[in-house]
Amino acid sequence: MSHKRIPKRKAALAAGSVAALGAAALLLPHANASPTNADDAAPKTFKAADVADVASQLASQLGDAVAGSYYDASKQQLVVNVVGNNSNVVNQIEKAGAVANEVKNSTSTLQAAAKTLKRDATIPGTAWAVDPKTNEIQVTADSTVTGAKWNKLTSTVDSLGSGVAGVKKSAGTFKTFVSGGDAIFAQANGGGVRCSLGFNVTASDGSPAFLTAGHCGVAAAQWSDSQNGQPIATVDQANFPGAGDFSLVKYDDPNTQAPSEVNVGNGQTVQITQAADATVGQKVLRMGSTTGLHDGSVTGLDATVNFQSETDPNGVDTVTGLIQTDVCAEAGDSGGSLFTQDGSAIGLTSGGSGDCTVGGETFFQPVTTALAAVGATLGAGDAGAGAAGTADPSATASDPAGAGDQSGGAVDPSAGASDAAGAGDQGGGAVDPSASDAAGAGDQSGTGMDDGSGLVNTTP
Repeated sequence: MSHKRIPKRKAALAAGSVAALGAAALLLPHANASPTNADDAAPKTFKAADVADVASQLASQLGDAVAGSYYDASKQQLVVNVVGNNSNVVNQIEKAGAVANEVKNSTSTLQAAAKTLKRDATIPGTAWAVDPKTNEIQVTADSTVTGAKWNKLTSTVDSLGSGVAGVKKSAGTFKTFVSGGDAIFAQANGGGVRCSLGFNVTASDGSPAFLTAGHCGVAAAQWSDSQNGQPIATVDQANFPGAGDFSLVKYDDPNTQAPSEVNVGNGQTVQITQAADATVGQKVLRMGSTTGLHDGSVTGLDATVNFQSETDPNGVDTVTGLIQTDVCAEAGDSGGSLFTQDGSAIGLTSGGSGDCTVGGETFFQPVTTALAAVGATLGAGDAGAGAAGTADPSATASDPAGAGDQSGGAVDPSAGASDAAGAGDQGGGAVDPSASDAAGAGDQSGTGMDDGSGLVNTTP
């Protein structure tokens, strides 16, 4: 949608892995909000990492006159939606270097519509989030939403009025991705569970820990860095379903070094320097131990997803406050890191409807809200991250390995087979996000453990 501009106015586990830096052409300009010409009111160019703060400040100052914002990556501009042609509001937006875009629906209108959807259309296999590019709520229904369920959903959307919400179908099924950063393993209910480590953090008591998905944390209490290995970490807090999908898992050895970095394979790492809020339109990277590294864009914020309950055939596990993207993911990628090429931690993989063959929607828990909820801080004092390497489209093999990788190599999303192995792997080569040779224990698509909401403290 084109916008209408208003005139004048070193751990046992590394924190995830990466792919697709080169062929995905995600190198963003490192401009620092500088004017594109001498006119102070002209739109400025922003780094994607800076957009969320500017948008938040404008929303706080201007209130309901602002109806969301998004990042125009092609122009490196921040677009802020304005309800009506309010010259004072427009002037303040343009003074901040953003582009004012006149829209119909206010934030309160869209929030009221979301409440109606929650009340009348909480159906397994549905999701919704505000799309600021269209100034509508984008409702998505997976392949299980048919017949009476589909009729109920569409009639609810129609009741919201013209131009408030739209519905699209997804070919897949919304599910959590338990089964793919670095792989972590657990044994539960007589079977193997596999997830991915998101980001290393420091718990409130100063102990080393990491973040992963909440549905992983409620599935099992103890986690290992190898399929049949001894546990090395224990869940301290877990939240799923409800307001988020996140877990804090503490390393059992308090001397564990947990560097604040993402493992990109081939002995290369990207240092994670901050946690940041997502912005619609932002380019992001996702790493998971099943599918390696994939890239895409943020398409919605504060998303609500209604997963079919794993414990109640007639129940719904509703999760709110998620980031919606067009990045692919598959079973085993749950908990894996969503981040930016310049080192911002953005999210933890929750679930979605697609795969890395046909694509689909994938939802992520925001890192900023997870950190606030569990009282942790990003990274550790010993954050010896290496430099990311140069993309090489001619490379042939991949090993998104664990912490301790020291060899060089190329990062290449078009390379050959991948081996998303455990911690300590030393192999080089190129990362291939399309491969899925990630040895693991019995991939599972759901938690099968808990459908209660709220923060679960699993400390013995």
